[in-house]
Amino acid sequence: VQLQASGGGLVQPGDSLRLSCAASGLISPYYVLAWFRQAPGKEREGVSCTSSRSSRTHYLDSAKGRFTVSRDNARNTVYLQMNSLKPEDTAVYYCAASYGDACLGGDYSGMDHWGKGTLVTVSS
Repeated sequence: VQLQASGGGLVQPGDSLRLSCAASGLISPYYVLAWFRQAPGKEREGVSCTSSRSSRTHYLDSAKGRFTVSRDNARNTVYLQMNSLKPEDTAVYYCAASYGDACLGGDYSGMDHWGKGTLVTVSS
């Protein structure tokens, strides 16, 4: 299984950025794709989660209203549109996949596959 995240970069506060994660090799058509982030000196946290077979999504409280997760099942790709970015959004962002759907309820433990991260820096 490969998960390839892309789209990170340096932006100013208030700017937008869209991350992409392409998944390949998943052994089931039913899976969730989630975004995580890890800021310097902090623990990794789940940011958003979406399912391949429903419209259900989950967001970290601080992401609600600013971030939108979407997916293209035909391309096994998930996107994270991040608007109104803040310096505290600075982190390495990772995508991960799971054949369970616990992250849709806010439980981001137990992901089965991880991709390499992409760095998002929000700074003036």
